[in-house]
Amino acid sequence: MTTHIQHAEQLSTTTLLRFATAGSVDDGKSTLVGRLLHDSKSVLTDQLEAVEHASRSRGQEAPDLALLTDGLRAEREQGITIDVAYRYFATPRRRFILADTPGHVQYTRNMVTGASTAELAVVLVDARNGVVEQTRRHAAVAALLRVPHVVLAVNKMDLVDYAEPVFAAIAEEFTAYAASLGVPEITAIPISALAGDNVVEPSAHMDWYGGPTVLEHLETVPVSHDLTACHARFPVQYVIRPQTAEHPDYRGYAGQIAAGAFRVGEAVTVLPSGRTSTIAGIDALGESVDIAWAPQSVTVRLADDIDISRGDLIAPAEDAPAVTKDVEATVCHVADQPLSVGQRVLLKHTTRTVKAIVKDIPSRLTLDDLSQHPAPGQLVANDIGRVVVRTAEPLALDAYADSRRTGSFLLIDPADGTTLSAGMAGASFAAAAGAEPGAAASDDAEWDF
Repeated sequence: MTTHIQHAEQLSTTTLLRFATAGSVDDGKSTLVGRLLHDSKSVLTDQLEAVEHASRSRGQEAPDLALLTDGLRAEREQGITIDVAYRYFATPRRRFILADTPGHVQYTRNMVTGASTAELAVVLVDARNGVVEQTRRHAAVAALLRVPHVVLAVNKMDLVDYAEPVFAAIAEEFTAYAASLGVPEITAIPISALAGDNVVEPSAHMDWYGGPTVLEHLETVPVSHDLTACHARFPVQYVIRPQTAEHPDYRGYAGQIAAGAFRVGEAVTVLPSGRTSTIAGIDALGESVDIAWAPQSVTVRLADDIDISRGDLIAPAEDAPAVTKDVEATVCHVADQPLSVGQRVLLKHTTRTVKAIVKDIPSRLTLDDLSQHPAPGQLVANDIGRVVVRTAEPLALDAYADSRRTGSFLLIDPADGTTLSAGMAGASFAAAAGAEPGAAASDDAEWDF
């Protein structure tokens, strides 16, 4: 019992790393994840027994560790990963949430889903094949989503006799490409997921490599959870007005702080109205506090009675975002139905959902070579492109480059609530590579808002 309590206390003091894996089909990604879980003692006995039984039934002598992650029957039968699978595991040094994303081209949208909240992406490459189109595609998605750390795992080194020149050539090519996209940090590690080389334990076959193992790097990479350094943003989720005898005049605005910190006495602006006030009090877990920071859920009380409702944004008066109805962004289209110019949509940004219309789709990005396909007219599933959206009501959007939390949004089908596209406001490497964001047309006569 004491051991469990000590373990729980230990975990409560460790940091959390969210990371995503990506790689082409048959690069051994599921085997790498299975090896990480197995060698870090994160697999339950009954799970391992089930994998060993499934492996024997397929005529394999050793347990196929890829089966630890490929949970869908279709994945096991085909030996591939289809859906984003989330795995949770921990070591004494850190807790992990892993998004295991599929490698097929037609599942690019799944990688976007998995990497959107990741602080690190592991991109696998088969040492025999080197950097292929899908590798460049994954690097581009990681750069587009502003993933701060990228690990290049050069797998199957055992099949190239653990040759250092093979690893060096692949690492040089990938690093140059990813750096050109603006990826801030790239770490290359030679591994054999099947044999266990440099995954959790250092390899005896590659004494020429002096860097960390995959797990060692995951445990020690700096995690930028410090959202308090970002622009302070508080989307209002719910207005609390008990109107009871005990609290006749209480008016509080509840929600989760998206970024930054707020203090009692601080001057704030409420958007999109632009009204200003001062924070009179902050309630957290039933107690009054002087300061609160992301990602705490709190109730904020203001000195003035202002008309505030769900979807409004509270920000420091001297650091409030600009309010606009014209949104220029990069989107990844995730729905099977296309997104077309002139289409009416709902735009969901933090807790605010407004009507909108797609005014222009200036370009579609070809991830293979980062070229721009101008004026495609529509985006289909897995496409990434620039869009210009006009909203019925003003929005307080940050640039995605400044804040992944308040610079992102969803485009939703108003008919059935289907998510159409995931958007990143402002410039992207796609724009820097030559795309000209389209200007919104000035003729609003044909709109109904």
